[in-house]
Amino acid sequence: MPSRTIDTASLRIDLEALPRELIVSGEPRAGATDVGTVGGASVGVWTHTPGVSTDVEVDELSVIVSGEATVVINETETVHLLPGTLLRLHEGDRTVWTVTETLRKVYVIP
Repeated sequence: MPSRTIDTASLRIDLEALPRELIVSGEPRAGATDVGTVGGASVGVWTHTPGVSTDVEVDELSVIVSGEATVVINETETVHLLPGTLLRLHEGDRTVWTVTETLRKVYVIP
């Protein structure tokens, strides 16, 4: 990886089928690539193809690079994700991701 810039839009990310217990509908695939650390925080790029899946989150700050999705957090808050959206998730948040256009985000995990 270059030390100054990374083209997150074209970065190659290997995608795998999600575990069946996480899939609500469709056949979503996902994958992530670690791009380094900053001050002890892990930085990476994550991609999720169309479909609906669930997850239990870790502390994370992310920026949507491309795609479109809706995420329901703890069954109470719905957030629409588009390129440029800044998303803050907290450890233990239970999420349902409805991805309508392949989603790509850059994340920072402390």
